[in-house]
Amino acid sequence: MKSTLLYCFVSLSVFANCDVGYVCDALSVDSESRCCPEIGDKFSCHGCNLLSQCCNSYEYCVSCCLNPSKTMKHSIIKMKIAKPATAGTYANVFDFCAGRCRHNSESVVHENAYISDFHHCFSTTSKSSGANSTMLEARLNGIDVVVGRQGESCDSVCKSNGQSCVPNKLLVLNQCDIMQKYMRCKGACLSSMGSDQPAEVVDNAPKHLNPGACLYTRTQSMLSCDGSHQHTRRLCPCA
Repeated sequence: MKSTLLYCFVSLSVFANCDVGYVCDALSVDSESRCCPEIGDKFSCHGCNLLSQCCNSYEYCVSCCLNPSKTMKHSIIKMKIAKPATAGTYANVFDFCAGRCRHNSESVVHENAYISDFHHCFSTTSKSSGANSTMLEARLNGIDVVVGRQGESCDSVCKSNGQSCVPNKLLVLNQCDIMQKYMRCKGACLSSMGSDQPAEVVDNAPKHLNPGACLYTRTQSMLSCDGSHQHTRRLCPCA
């Protein structure tokens, strides 16, 4: 029997996986180690989109995430499990992958349906702005990003297209890299405060409002589908 401590997970369906990176039929789990036999592909990414690092099954998400080339141990063991300052950190890579691959609010639309079959994700924010933009866009699968008219709220923008605004995607759009793909921004992306953000200031706005600039908010609680401003055009997530 191996001396290495194994952390195993058996799903409620038919698969199991453990910290050595194998996935197997639940009936094949070793009775002593309680983990999968080391056969088949190690760190399998079956059913995973390697660009977005999202998978269509929980077990293969964990397996793919465990690959040292995709998840750096020295980086993730310092990460907090949740946002509060009192939150703890991950004990090991398996704990990180097992927790990260579970569903979260960003994988659903209208709070009752998945945006995509690939809703088990293990990605972390990239230090590269280009890579970060790609990862953010992957989280917009199934979402129509629409630029509204001047003074219009996202509720109104989406309704005019026969859709509804998806509140939990405003946070994804509230990024300069994303806004600059849909709006001109005229070289400026500024931090501001307002329930109409993310948005672009219209060209004929008063000079003190920075005409042509894109605006994002650092106060996430202010993000709202019903916010509007007479001098801005909103960037809206509709579905």
